[in-house]
Amino acid sequence: MINYKGTLLPEDSPIFDARNRGFTLGDAVYEEIKAVNGQLYFWEDHYLRLMASMRILRMEIPMNFTLEYLEEQIQDLLKANELQDKPAFVKIYVYRESGSQLLPEGNEVAFTITTETGKQPFYTLPEAAYELELFKDFYINADMLSNLNTNNHILSVVGSIFARENGYQDCFLLNAKKNVVSALNGNIFLVQGKQGKTPPLGDGCKDGIVRKKLLGILKNSEHYQVREESISPFELQKADGLFITNIRVGILPVTKYRKAEYSGDLARELIGKLNAAARLG
Repeated sequence: MINYKGTLLPEDSPIFDARNRGFTLGDAVYEEIKAVNGQLYFWEDHYLRLMASMRILRMEIPMNFTLEYLEEQIQDLLKANELQDKPAFVKIYVYRESGSQLLPEGNEVAFTITTETGKQPFYTLPEAAYELELFKDFYINADMLSNLNTNNHILSVVGSIFARENGYQDCFLLNAKKNVVSALNGNIFLVQGKQGKTPPLGDGCKDGIVRKKLLGILKNSEHYQVREESISPFELQKADGLFITNIRVGILPVTKYRKAEYSGDLARELIGKLNAAARLG
């Protein structure tokens, strides 16, 4: 089942026509949320980011789009799909409805919610090798739009194909200043000794929820210092550790970049703290 504008429908229901703005123009934002036994991890953070994204894109936020209303819609769908007692992932898509031309007829929005079964309730560190290379064919724009989760993922799609064709698991993305902004599928953290850093939002990285949580954890750490600062490609090979963060995997250690191989010590220290933060909401 899916939730379409507050109504539960079979997953194969024909809900969109060929002029849907999210499809034809990428005029849509989304949130992906991890749910475990009905608890929505970091739900308030996801909700506030969704509202902020809609404001930035000048979408009209419906009066009923409250934290409680959207959570109720999600919980109804989890129950309908028998996922209320299991790990799951939820996606909320919000898109403008009016017209297929660049200038919309209005700013009214609609929403669709989907779910899928997750594999495990808590975040764990994978043991498999995870090698990256720079993707230099195209660059991320260093602006606020790049911070948002929108339906435009073409750069990551092309980068993923490049990675597969060349035997890599992922790639680092650059902005026009040739700073390392992110991986294809998440934010990045670099570790050098007891110092950690991650690219600032001004460089064009996603305003990731897990990124935000780990920044808070590290800033309260007695053993590590963290800062938001641009990362050059030259720093990658000098680092002691690199890891990727996103809502699906939590923390994903990078094992190799070119001739450099990395320790996952800080990632192992952080994974338990991330799980604790998730349980607290």
